Amino acid sequence: MAFSPFKFLQEVRTETSKVTWPSRRETTITTIMVFVMVALASIFFFFADQIIRLFITFLLGIH
Repeated sequence: MAFSPFKFLQEVRTETSKVTWPSRRETTITTIMVFVMVALASIFFFFADQIIRLFITFLLGIH
């Protein structure tokens, strides 16, 4: 069974044509949603880290 680069590229092109690409609006909304979720996760982990830090310093008696 020989590998044919031409046939491979033809198959890639066929598969690529089957893809449903998102519109510019869908891409923009999804990008904004990602940034919002990253910001919320950052805030959550910042406060979780601060609470854990306070607990550990209290537990170890570090002032």
